Amino acid sequence: MKKKLEELAIHKKDTGSSEVQVGLLTEKIENLSKHIKKFKKDKHSSVGLLKAVNKRKKLLDYLKKNKIDSYKNVLTKLNLRK
Repeated sequence: MKKKLEELAIHKKDTGSSEVQVGLLTEKIENLSKHIKKFKKDKHSSVGLLKAVNKRKKLLDYLKKNKIDSYKNVLTKLNLRK
């Protein structure tokens, strides 16, 4: 996953761009999904998962509206469906 984040980064120390944030949230969502499959009654983690998914959706909407090339690049690199 680290390599994908480096490909999305605009410059070497980029941690705040929308593209990198989507990558970080995707990694978090994958980890939380695995956790919730194992521990079905963990409601706090499922709330965190929902928040992460919604935040990623908002960031993707922003990219789609303002930076369409970057949006398409993020979707292909992270294998997201849209």
